[in-house]
Amino acid sequence: MLTTTVAIEVNNLSKNFRGKPALKYISCTIKEGEMVSLLGASGSGKSTLLRHVNGLQIGDVGTIFIFGIALQSQGKLHSKIRTLRSQIGYIFQQFNLVNRLTVIENVLVGNLARSPVIRSALHFFTKEEKIQALCALERVGILEHAYKRASMLSGGQQQRVAIARCLVQGAKIILADEPIASLDPESARKIMELLIELNRESGITIVASLHQIQMVRQYFNRAIALRDGEVMFDGAIAKLDDEMLNELYGTAAEEIVLRGHGEFLE
Repeated sequence: MLTTTVAIEVNNLSKNFRGKPALKYISCTIKEGEMVSLLGASGSGKSTLLRHVNGLQIGDVGTIFIFGIALQSQGKLHSKIRTLRSQIGYIFQQFNLVNRLTVIENVLVGNLARSPVIRSALHFFTKEEKIQALCALERVGILEHAYKRASMLSGGQQQRVAIARCLVQGAKIILADEPIASLDPESARKIMELLIELNRESGITIVASLHQIQMVRQYFNRAIALRDGEVMFDGAIAKLDDEMLNELYGTAAEEIVLRGHGEFLE
Protein backbone atom coordinates (compact mmCIF):
# COMPACT_ATOMS: atom_id res chain seq x y z
CA MET A 1 0.00 0.00 0.00
CA LEU A 2 1.31 3.43 -0.94
CA THR A 3 1.99 5.85 1.90
CA THR A 4 2.05 9.63 1.65
CA THR A 5 4.95 11.47 3.23
CA VAL A 6 4.17 14.36 5.54
CA ALA A 7 6.19 17.38 4.41
CA ILE A 8 5.24 19.82 7.19
CA GLU A 9 3.75 19.05 10.58
CA VAL A 10 3.05 21.83 13.07
CA ASN A 11 2.04 20.80 16.59
CA ASN A 12 0.67 23.29 19.14
CA LEU A 13 2.89 26.15 17.97
CA SER A 14 2.55 29.38 19.96
CA LYS A 15 4.44 32.66 19.76
CA ASN A 16 4.14 35.89 21.73
CA PHE A 17 5.70 39.21 20.79
CA ARG A 18 6.09 41.56 23.80
CA GLY A 19 3.39 39.68 25.63
CA LYS A 20 0.94 39.81 22.71
CA PRO A 21 0.01 36.43 21.16
CA ALA A 22 0.86 36.14 17.46
CA LEU A 23 0.25 32.39 17.11
CA LYS A 24 -2.03 30.41 19.42
CA TYR A 25 -1.46 26.66 19.53
CA ILE A 26 -1.36 26.22 15.77
CA SER A 27 -1.57 22.64 14.52
CA CYS A 28 -1.70 21.52 10.89
CA THR A 29 -0.28 18.84 8.60
CA ILE A 30 0.69 19.32 4.96
CA LYS A 31 1.53 16.29 2.84
CA GLU A 32 4.33 16.11 0.31
CA GLY A 33 3.16 17.41 -3.06
CA GLU A 34 0.23 19.42 -1.69
CA MET A 35 -0.45 22.99 -2.78
CA VAL A 36 -2.00 24.89 0.11
CA SER A 37 -3.17 28.49 0.37
CA LEU A 38 -2.70 30.35 3.65
CA LEU A 39 -5.45 32.93 4.17
CA GLY A 40 -6.25 35.63 6.68
CA ALA A 41 -6.40 39.38 7.13
CA SER A 42 -3.26 41.43 7.75
CA GLY A 43 -1.95 40.65 11.21
CA SER A 44 -3.66 37.25 11.37
CA GLY A 45 -0.35 35.39 11.68
CA LYS A 46 0.24 34.11 8.13
CA SER A 47 3.75 35.52 7.67
CA THR A 48 4.68 34.65 11.25
CA LEU A 49 3.67 31.03 10.69
CA LEU A 50 5.67 30.80 7.46
CA ARG A 51 8.77 32.24 9.13
CA HIS A 52 8.48 29.64 11.89
CA VAL A 53 8.15 26.80 9.38
CA ASN A 54 11.39 27.97 7.78
CA GLY A 55 13.15 28.40 11.13
CA LEU A 56 13.54 32.14 10.66
CA GLN A 57 11.66 32.61 13.94
CA ILE A 58 11.46 30.34 16.96
CA GLY A 59 8.20 29.53 18.73
CA ASP A 60 7.75 29.78 22.48
CA VAL A 61 6.22 26.31 22.62
CA GLY A 62 5.31 23.65 20.08
CA THR A 63 7.13 21.61 17.46
CA ILE A 64 7.57 21.84 13.70
CA PHE A 65 8.62 18.76 11.74
CA ILE A 66 10.02 18.86 8.21
CA PHE A 67 9.82 15.43 6.59
CA GLY A 68 9.67 13.88 10.05
CA ILE A 69 12.63 15.77 11.52
CA ALA A 70 12.02 18.38 14.24
CA LEU A 71 13.19 21.67 12.71
CA GLN A 72 12.32 23.36 16.00
CA SER A 73 10.91 22.14 19.28
CA GLN A 74 9.96 23.95 22.47
CA GLY A 75 11.89 27.10 21.62
CA LYS A 76 15.03 25.45 20.22
CA LEU A 77 16.20 24.97 16.62
CA HIS A 78 17.61 21.69 15.36
CA SER A 79 21.43 21.55 15.58
CA LYS A 80 21.57 21.03 11.78
CA ILE A 81 19.15 23.82 10.95
CA ARG A 82 21.23 24.90 7.93
CA THR A 83 20.83 21.48 6.32
CA LEU A 84 17.11 21.33 7.06
CA ARG A 85 16.53 24.83 5.69
CA SER A 86 18.13 23.77 2.39
CA GLN A 87 14.97 21.76 1.72
CA ILE A 88 12.76 24.83 2.17
CA GLY A 89 12.70 27.61 -0.41
CA TYR A 90 11.27 30.98 0.63
CA ILE A 91 9.73 33.53 -1.72
CA PHE A 92 9.15 37.03 -0.37
CA GLN A 93 6.65 39.66 -1.47
CA GLN A 94 9.48 42.07 -2.27
CA PHE A 95 11.61 39.39 -3.97
CA ASN A 96 14.59 39.67 -1.55
CA LEU A 97 17.20 39.92 -4.31
CA VAL A 98 20.53 41.73 -4.15
CA ASN A 99 20.00 44.45 -6.75
CA ARG A 100 23.69 45.11 -7.41
CA LEU A 101 24.32 41.45 -8.28
CA THR A 102 23.50 39.87 -11.62
CA VAL A 103 20.50 37.61 -12.02
CA ILE A 104 22.64 34.47 -12.17
CA GLU A 105 24.54 35.50 -9.04
CA ASN A 106 21.25 35.90 -7.18
CA VAL A 107 20.19 32.44 -8.32
CA LEU A 108 23.51 30.89 -7.29
CA VAL A 109 22.88 32.05 -3.73
CA GLY A 110 20.57 29.06 -3.55
CA ASN A 111 23.66 26.83 -3.41
CA LEU A 112 25.11 28.42 -0.28
CA ALA A 113 23.48 26.05 2.19
CA ARG A 114 25.20 23.08 0.52
CA SER A 115 28.58 24.75 0.03
CA PRO A 116 31.51 24.76 2.47
CA VAL A 117 31.48 27.85 4.68
CA ILE A 118 34.70 29.34 3.24
CA ARG A 119 33.53 28.88 -0.36
CA SER A 120 30.15 30.37 0.56
CA ALA A 121 31.80 33.41 2.12
CA LEU A 122 33.82 34.03 -1.06
CA HIS A 123 30.80 33.38 -3.31
CA PHE A 124 32.88 30.97 -5.39
CA PHE A 125 30.78 28.69 -7.57
CA THR A 126 31.78 25.81 -9.79
CA LYS A 127 31.10 25.50 -13.50
CA GLU A 128 28.52 22.81 -12.77
CA GLU A 129 26.70 25.10 -10.33
CA LYS A 130 26.63 27.89 -12.89
CA ILE A 131 25.18 25.53 -15.51
CA GLN A 132 22.56 24.46 -12.97
CA ALA A 133 21.65 28.11 -12.37
CA LEU A 134 21.29 28.76 -16.10
CA CYS A 135 19.03 25.72 -16.42
CA ALA A 136 16.87 27.02 -13.58
CA LEU A 137 16.58 30.41 -15.28
CA GLU A 138 15.59 28.69 -18.51
CA ARG A 139 12.92 26.73 -16.69
CA VAL A 140 11.34 29.88 -15.26
CA GLY A 141 11.56 31.62 -18.63
CA ILE A 142 14.17 34.35 -18.13
CA LEU A 143 17.44 32.80 -19.31
CA GLU A 144 18.10 35.80 -21.58
CA HIS A 145 18.37 38.04 -18.49
CA ALA A 146 21.02 35.93 -16.72
CA TYR A 147 23.77 38.55 -16.78
CA LYS A 148 21.69 41.65 -16.18
CA ARG A 149 21.62 43.31 -12.79
CA ALA A 150 18.61 42.23 -10.77
CA SER A 151 17.54 45.87 -10.41
CA MET A 152 16.93 46.06 -14.19
CA LEU A 153 14.16 43.45 -14.12
CA SER A 154 10.43 43.97 -13.71
CA GLY A 155 8.67 42.76 -10.58
CA GLY A 156 7.38 39.62 -12.27
CA GLN A 157 10.84 38.82 -13.62
CA GLN A 158 12.42 39.36 -10.20
CA GLN A 159 9.94 36.93 -8.65
CA ARG A 160 10.96 34.38 -11.30
CA VAL A 161 14.57 34.86 -10.20
CA ALA A 162 13.50 34.10 -6.63
CA ILE A 163 11.79 30.91 -7.82
CA ALA A 164 14.87 29.89 -9.83
CA ARG A 165 16.93 30.36 -6.66
CA CYS A 166 14.64 27.87 -4.91
CA LEU A 167 15.18 25.38 -7.74
CA VAL A 168 18.96 25.67 -7.50
CA GLN A 169 18.64 25.24 -3.76
CA GLY A 170 16.97 21.90 -4.42
CA ALA A 171 13.97 22.88 -2.31
CA LYS A 172 11.33 20.21 -1.76
CA ILE A 173 9.07 22.79 -0.12
CA ILE A 174 8.44 26.35 -1.27
CA LEU A 175 6.94 28.85 1.17
CA ALA A 176 5.63 31.93 -0.62
CA ASP A 177 4.74 34.97 1.48
CA GLU A 178 2.37 37.14 -0.61
CA PRO A 179 4.31 36.30 -3.80
CA ILE A 180 1.98 38.23 -6.14
CA ALA A 181 0.93 41.16 -3.94
CA SER A 182 3.37 43.56 -5.65
CA LEU A 183 2.62 42.41 -9.21
CA ASP A 184 0.22 43.49 -11.92
CA PRO A 185 -2.59 40.99 -12.71
CA GLU A 186 -0.88 39.45 -15.75
CA SER A 187 2.46 38.97 -13.96
CA ALA A 188 0.58 37.56 -10.96
CA ARG A 189 -1.16 35.01 -13.17
CA LYS A 190 2.13 33.90 -14.72
CA ILE A 191 3.78 33.46 -11.31
CA MET A 192 0.86 31.38 -10.07
CA GLU A 193 0.98 29.21 -13.19
CA LEU A 194 4.70 28.70 -12.68
CA LEU A 195 4.16 27.57 -9.09
CA ILE A 196 1.41 25.20 -10.28
CA GLU A 197 3.81 23.76 -12.87
CA LEU A 198 6.53 23.16 -10.26
CA ASN A 199 3.99 21.49 -8.00
CA ARG A 200 2.56 19.21 -10.68
CA GLU A 201 5.71 18.36 -12.61
CA SER A 202 8.29 18.24 -9.81
CA GLY A 203 6.09 17.40 -6.82
CA ILE A 204 7.29 20.45 -4.88
CA THR A 205 5.09 21.20 -1.87
CA ILE A 206 3.79 24.77 -2.10
CA VAL A 207 2.41 26.83 0.78
CA ALA A 208 1.47 30.36 -0.30
CA SER A 209 -0.12 33.15 1.71
CA LEU A 210 -2.49 35.16 -0.45
CA HIS A 211 -5.18 37.82 -0.15
CA GLN A 212 -6.53 37.41 -3.67
CA ILE A 213 -9.54 35.14 -3.21
CA GLN A 214 -10.12 34.71 -6.94
CA MET A 215 -6.57 33.36 -7.28
CA VAL A 216 -7.08 31.00 -4.36
CA ARG A 217 -10.24 29.57 -5.88
CA GLN A 218 -8.63 29.21 -9.28
CA TYR A 219 -5.33 27.57 -8.32
CA PHE A 220 -5.72 25.81 -4.96
CA ASN A 221 -7.67 22.85 -3.63
CA ARG A 222 -7.02 23.44 0.08
CA ALA A 223 -6.80 26.48 2.33
CA ILE A 224 -5.70 27.06 5.91
CA ALA A 225 -7.20 30.29 7.25
CA LEU A 226 -5.99 32.20 10.31
CA ARG A 227 -7.60 34.89 12.42
CA ASP A 228 -5.83 36.50 15.37
CA GLY A 229 -3.19 33.76 15.35
CA GLU A 230 -5.63 30.85 15.40
CA VAL A 231 -6.67 28.36 12.72
CA MET A 232 -10.29 29.15 11.81
CA PHE A 233 -10.56 26.94 8.73
CA ASP A 234 -8.61 24.05 7.25
CA GLY A 235 -10.17 22.25 4.35
CA ALA A 236 -11.25 22.17 0.72
CA ILE A 237 -11.54 25.47 -1.13
CA ALA A 238 -15.05 24.45 -2.17
CA LYS A 239 -16.10 24.69 1.47
CA LEU A 240 -14.64 28.18 1.89
CA ASP A 241 -17.93 30.03 1.62
CA ASP A 242 -18.81 33.71 1.88
CA GLU A 243 -19.79 33.35 5.53
CA MET A 244 -16.29 32.13 6.43
CA LEU A 245 -14.72 34.91 4.34
CA ASN A 246 -16.74 37.45 6.29
CA GLU A 247 -15.47 35.95 9.53
CA LEU A 248 -11.89 36.20 8.28
CA TYR A 249 -11.97 39.61 6.60
CA GLY A 250 -15.03 41.44 7.91
CA THR A 251 -16.45 44.26 5.78
CA ALA A 252 -13.61 43.94 3.25
CA ALA A 253 -14.85 40.44 2.42
CA GLU A 254 -18.43 41.66 2.03
CA GLU A 255 -17.30 44.12 -0.62
CA ILE A 256 -15.42 41.35 -2.43
CA VAL A 257 -18.47 39.08 -2.34
CA LEU A 258 -20.61 41.83 -3.90
CA ARG A 259 -18.05 42.31 -6.68
CA GLY A 260 -17.82 38.60 -7.40
CA HIS A 261 -14.37 38.15 -5.81
CA GLY A 262 -12.77 40.05 -8.64
CA GLU A 263 -10.60 42.41 -6.64
CA PHE A 264 -7.78 42.30 -4.14
CA LEU A 265 -8.73 42.02 -0.51
CA GLU A 266 -6.06 44.39 0.77
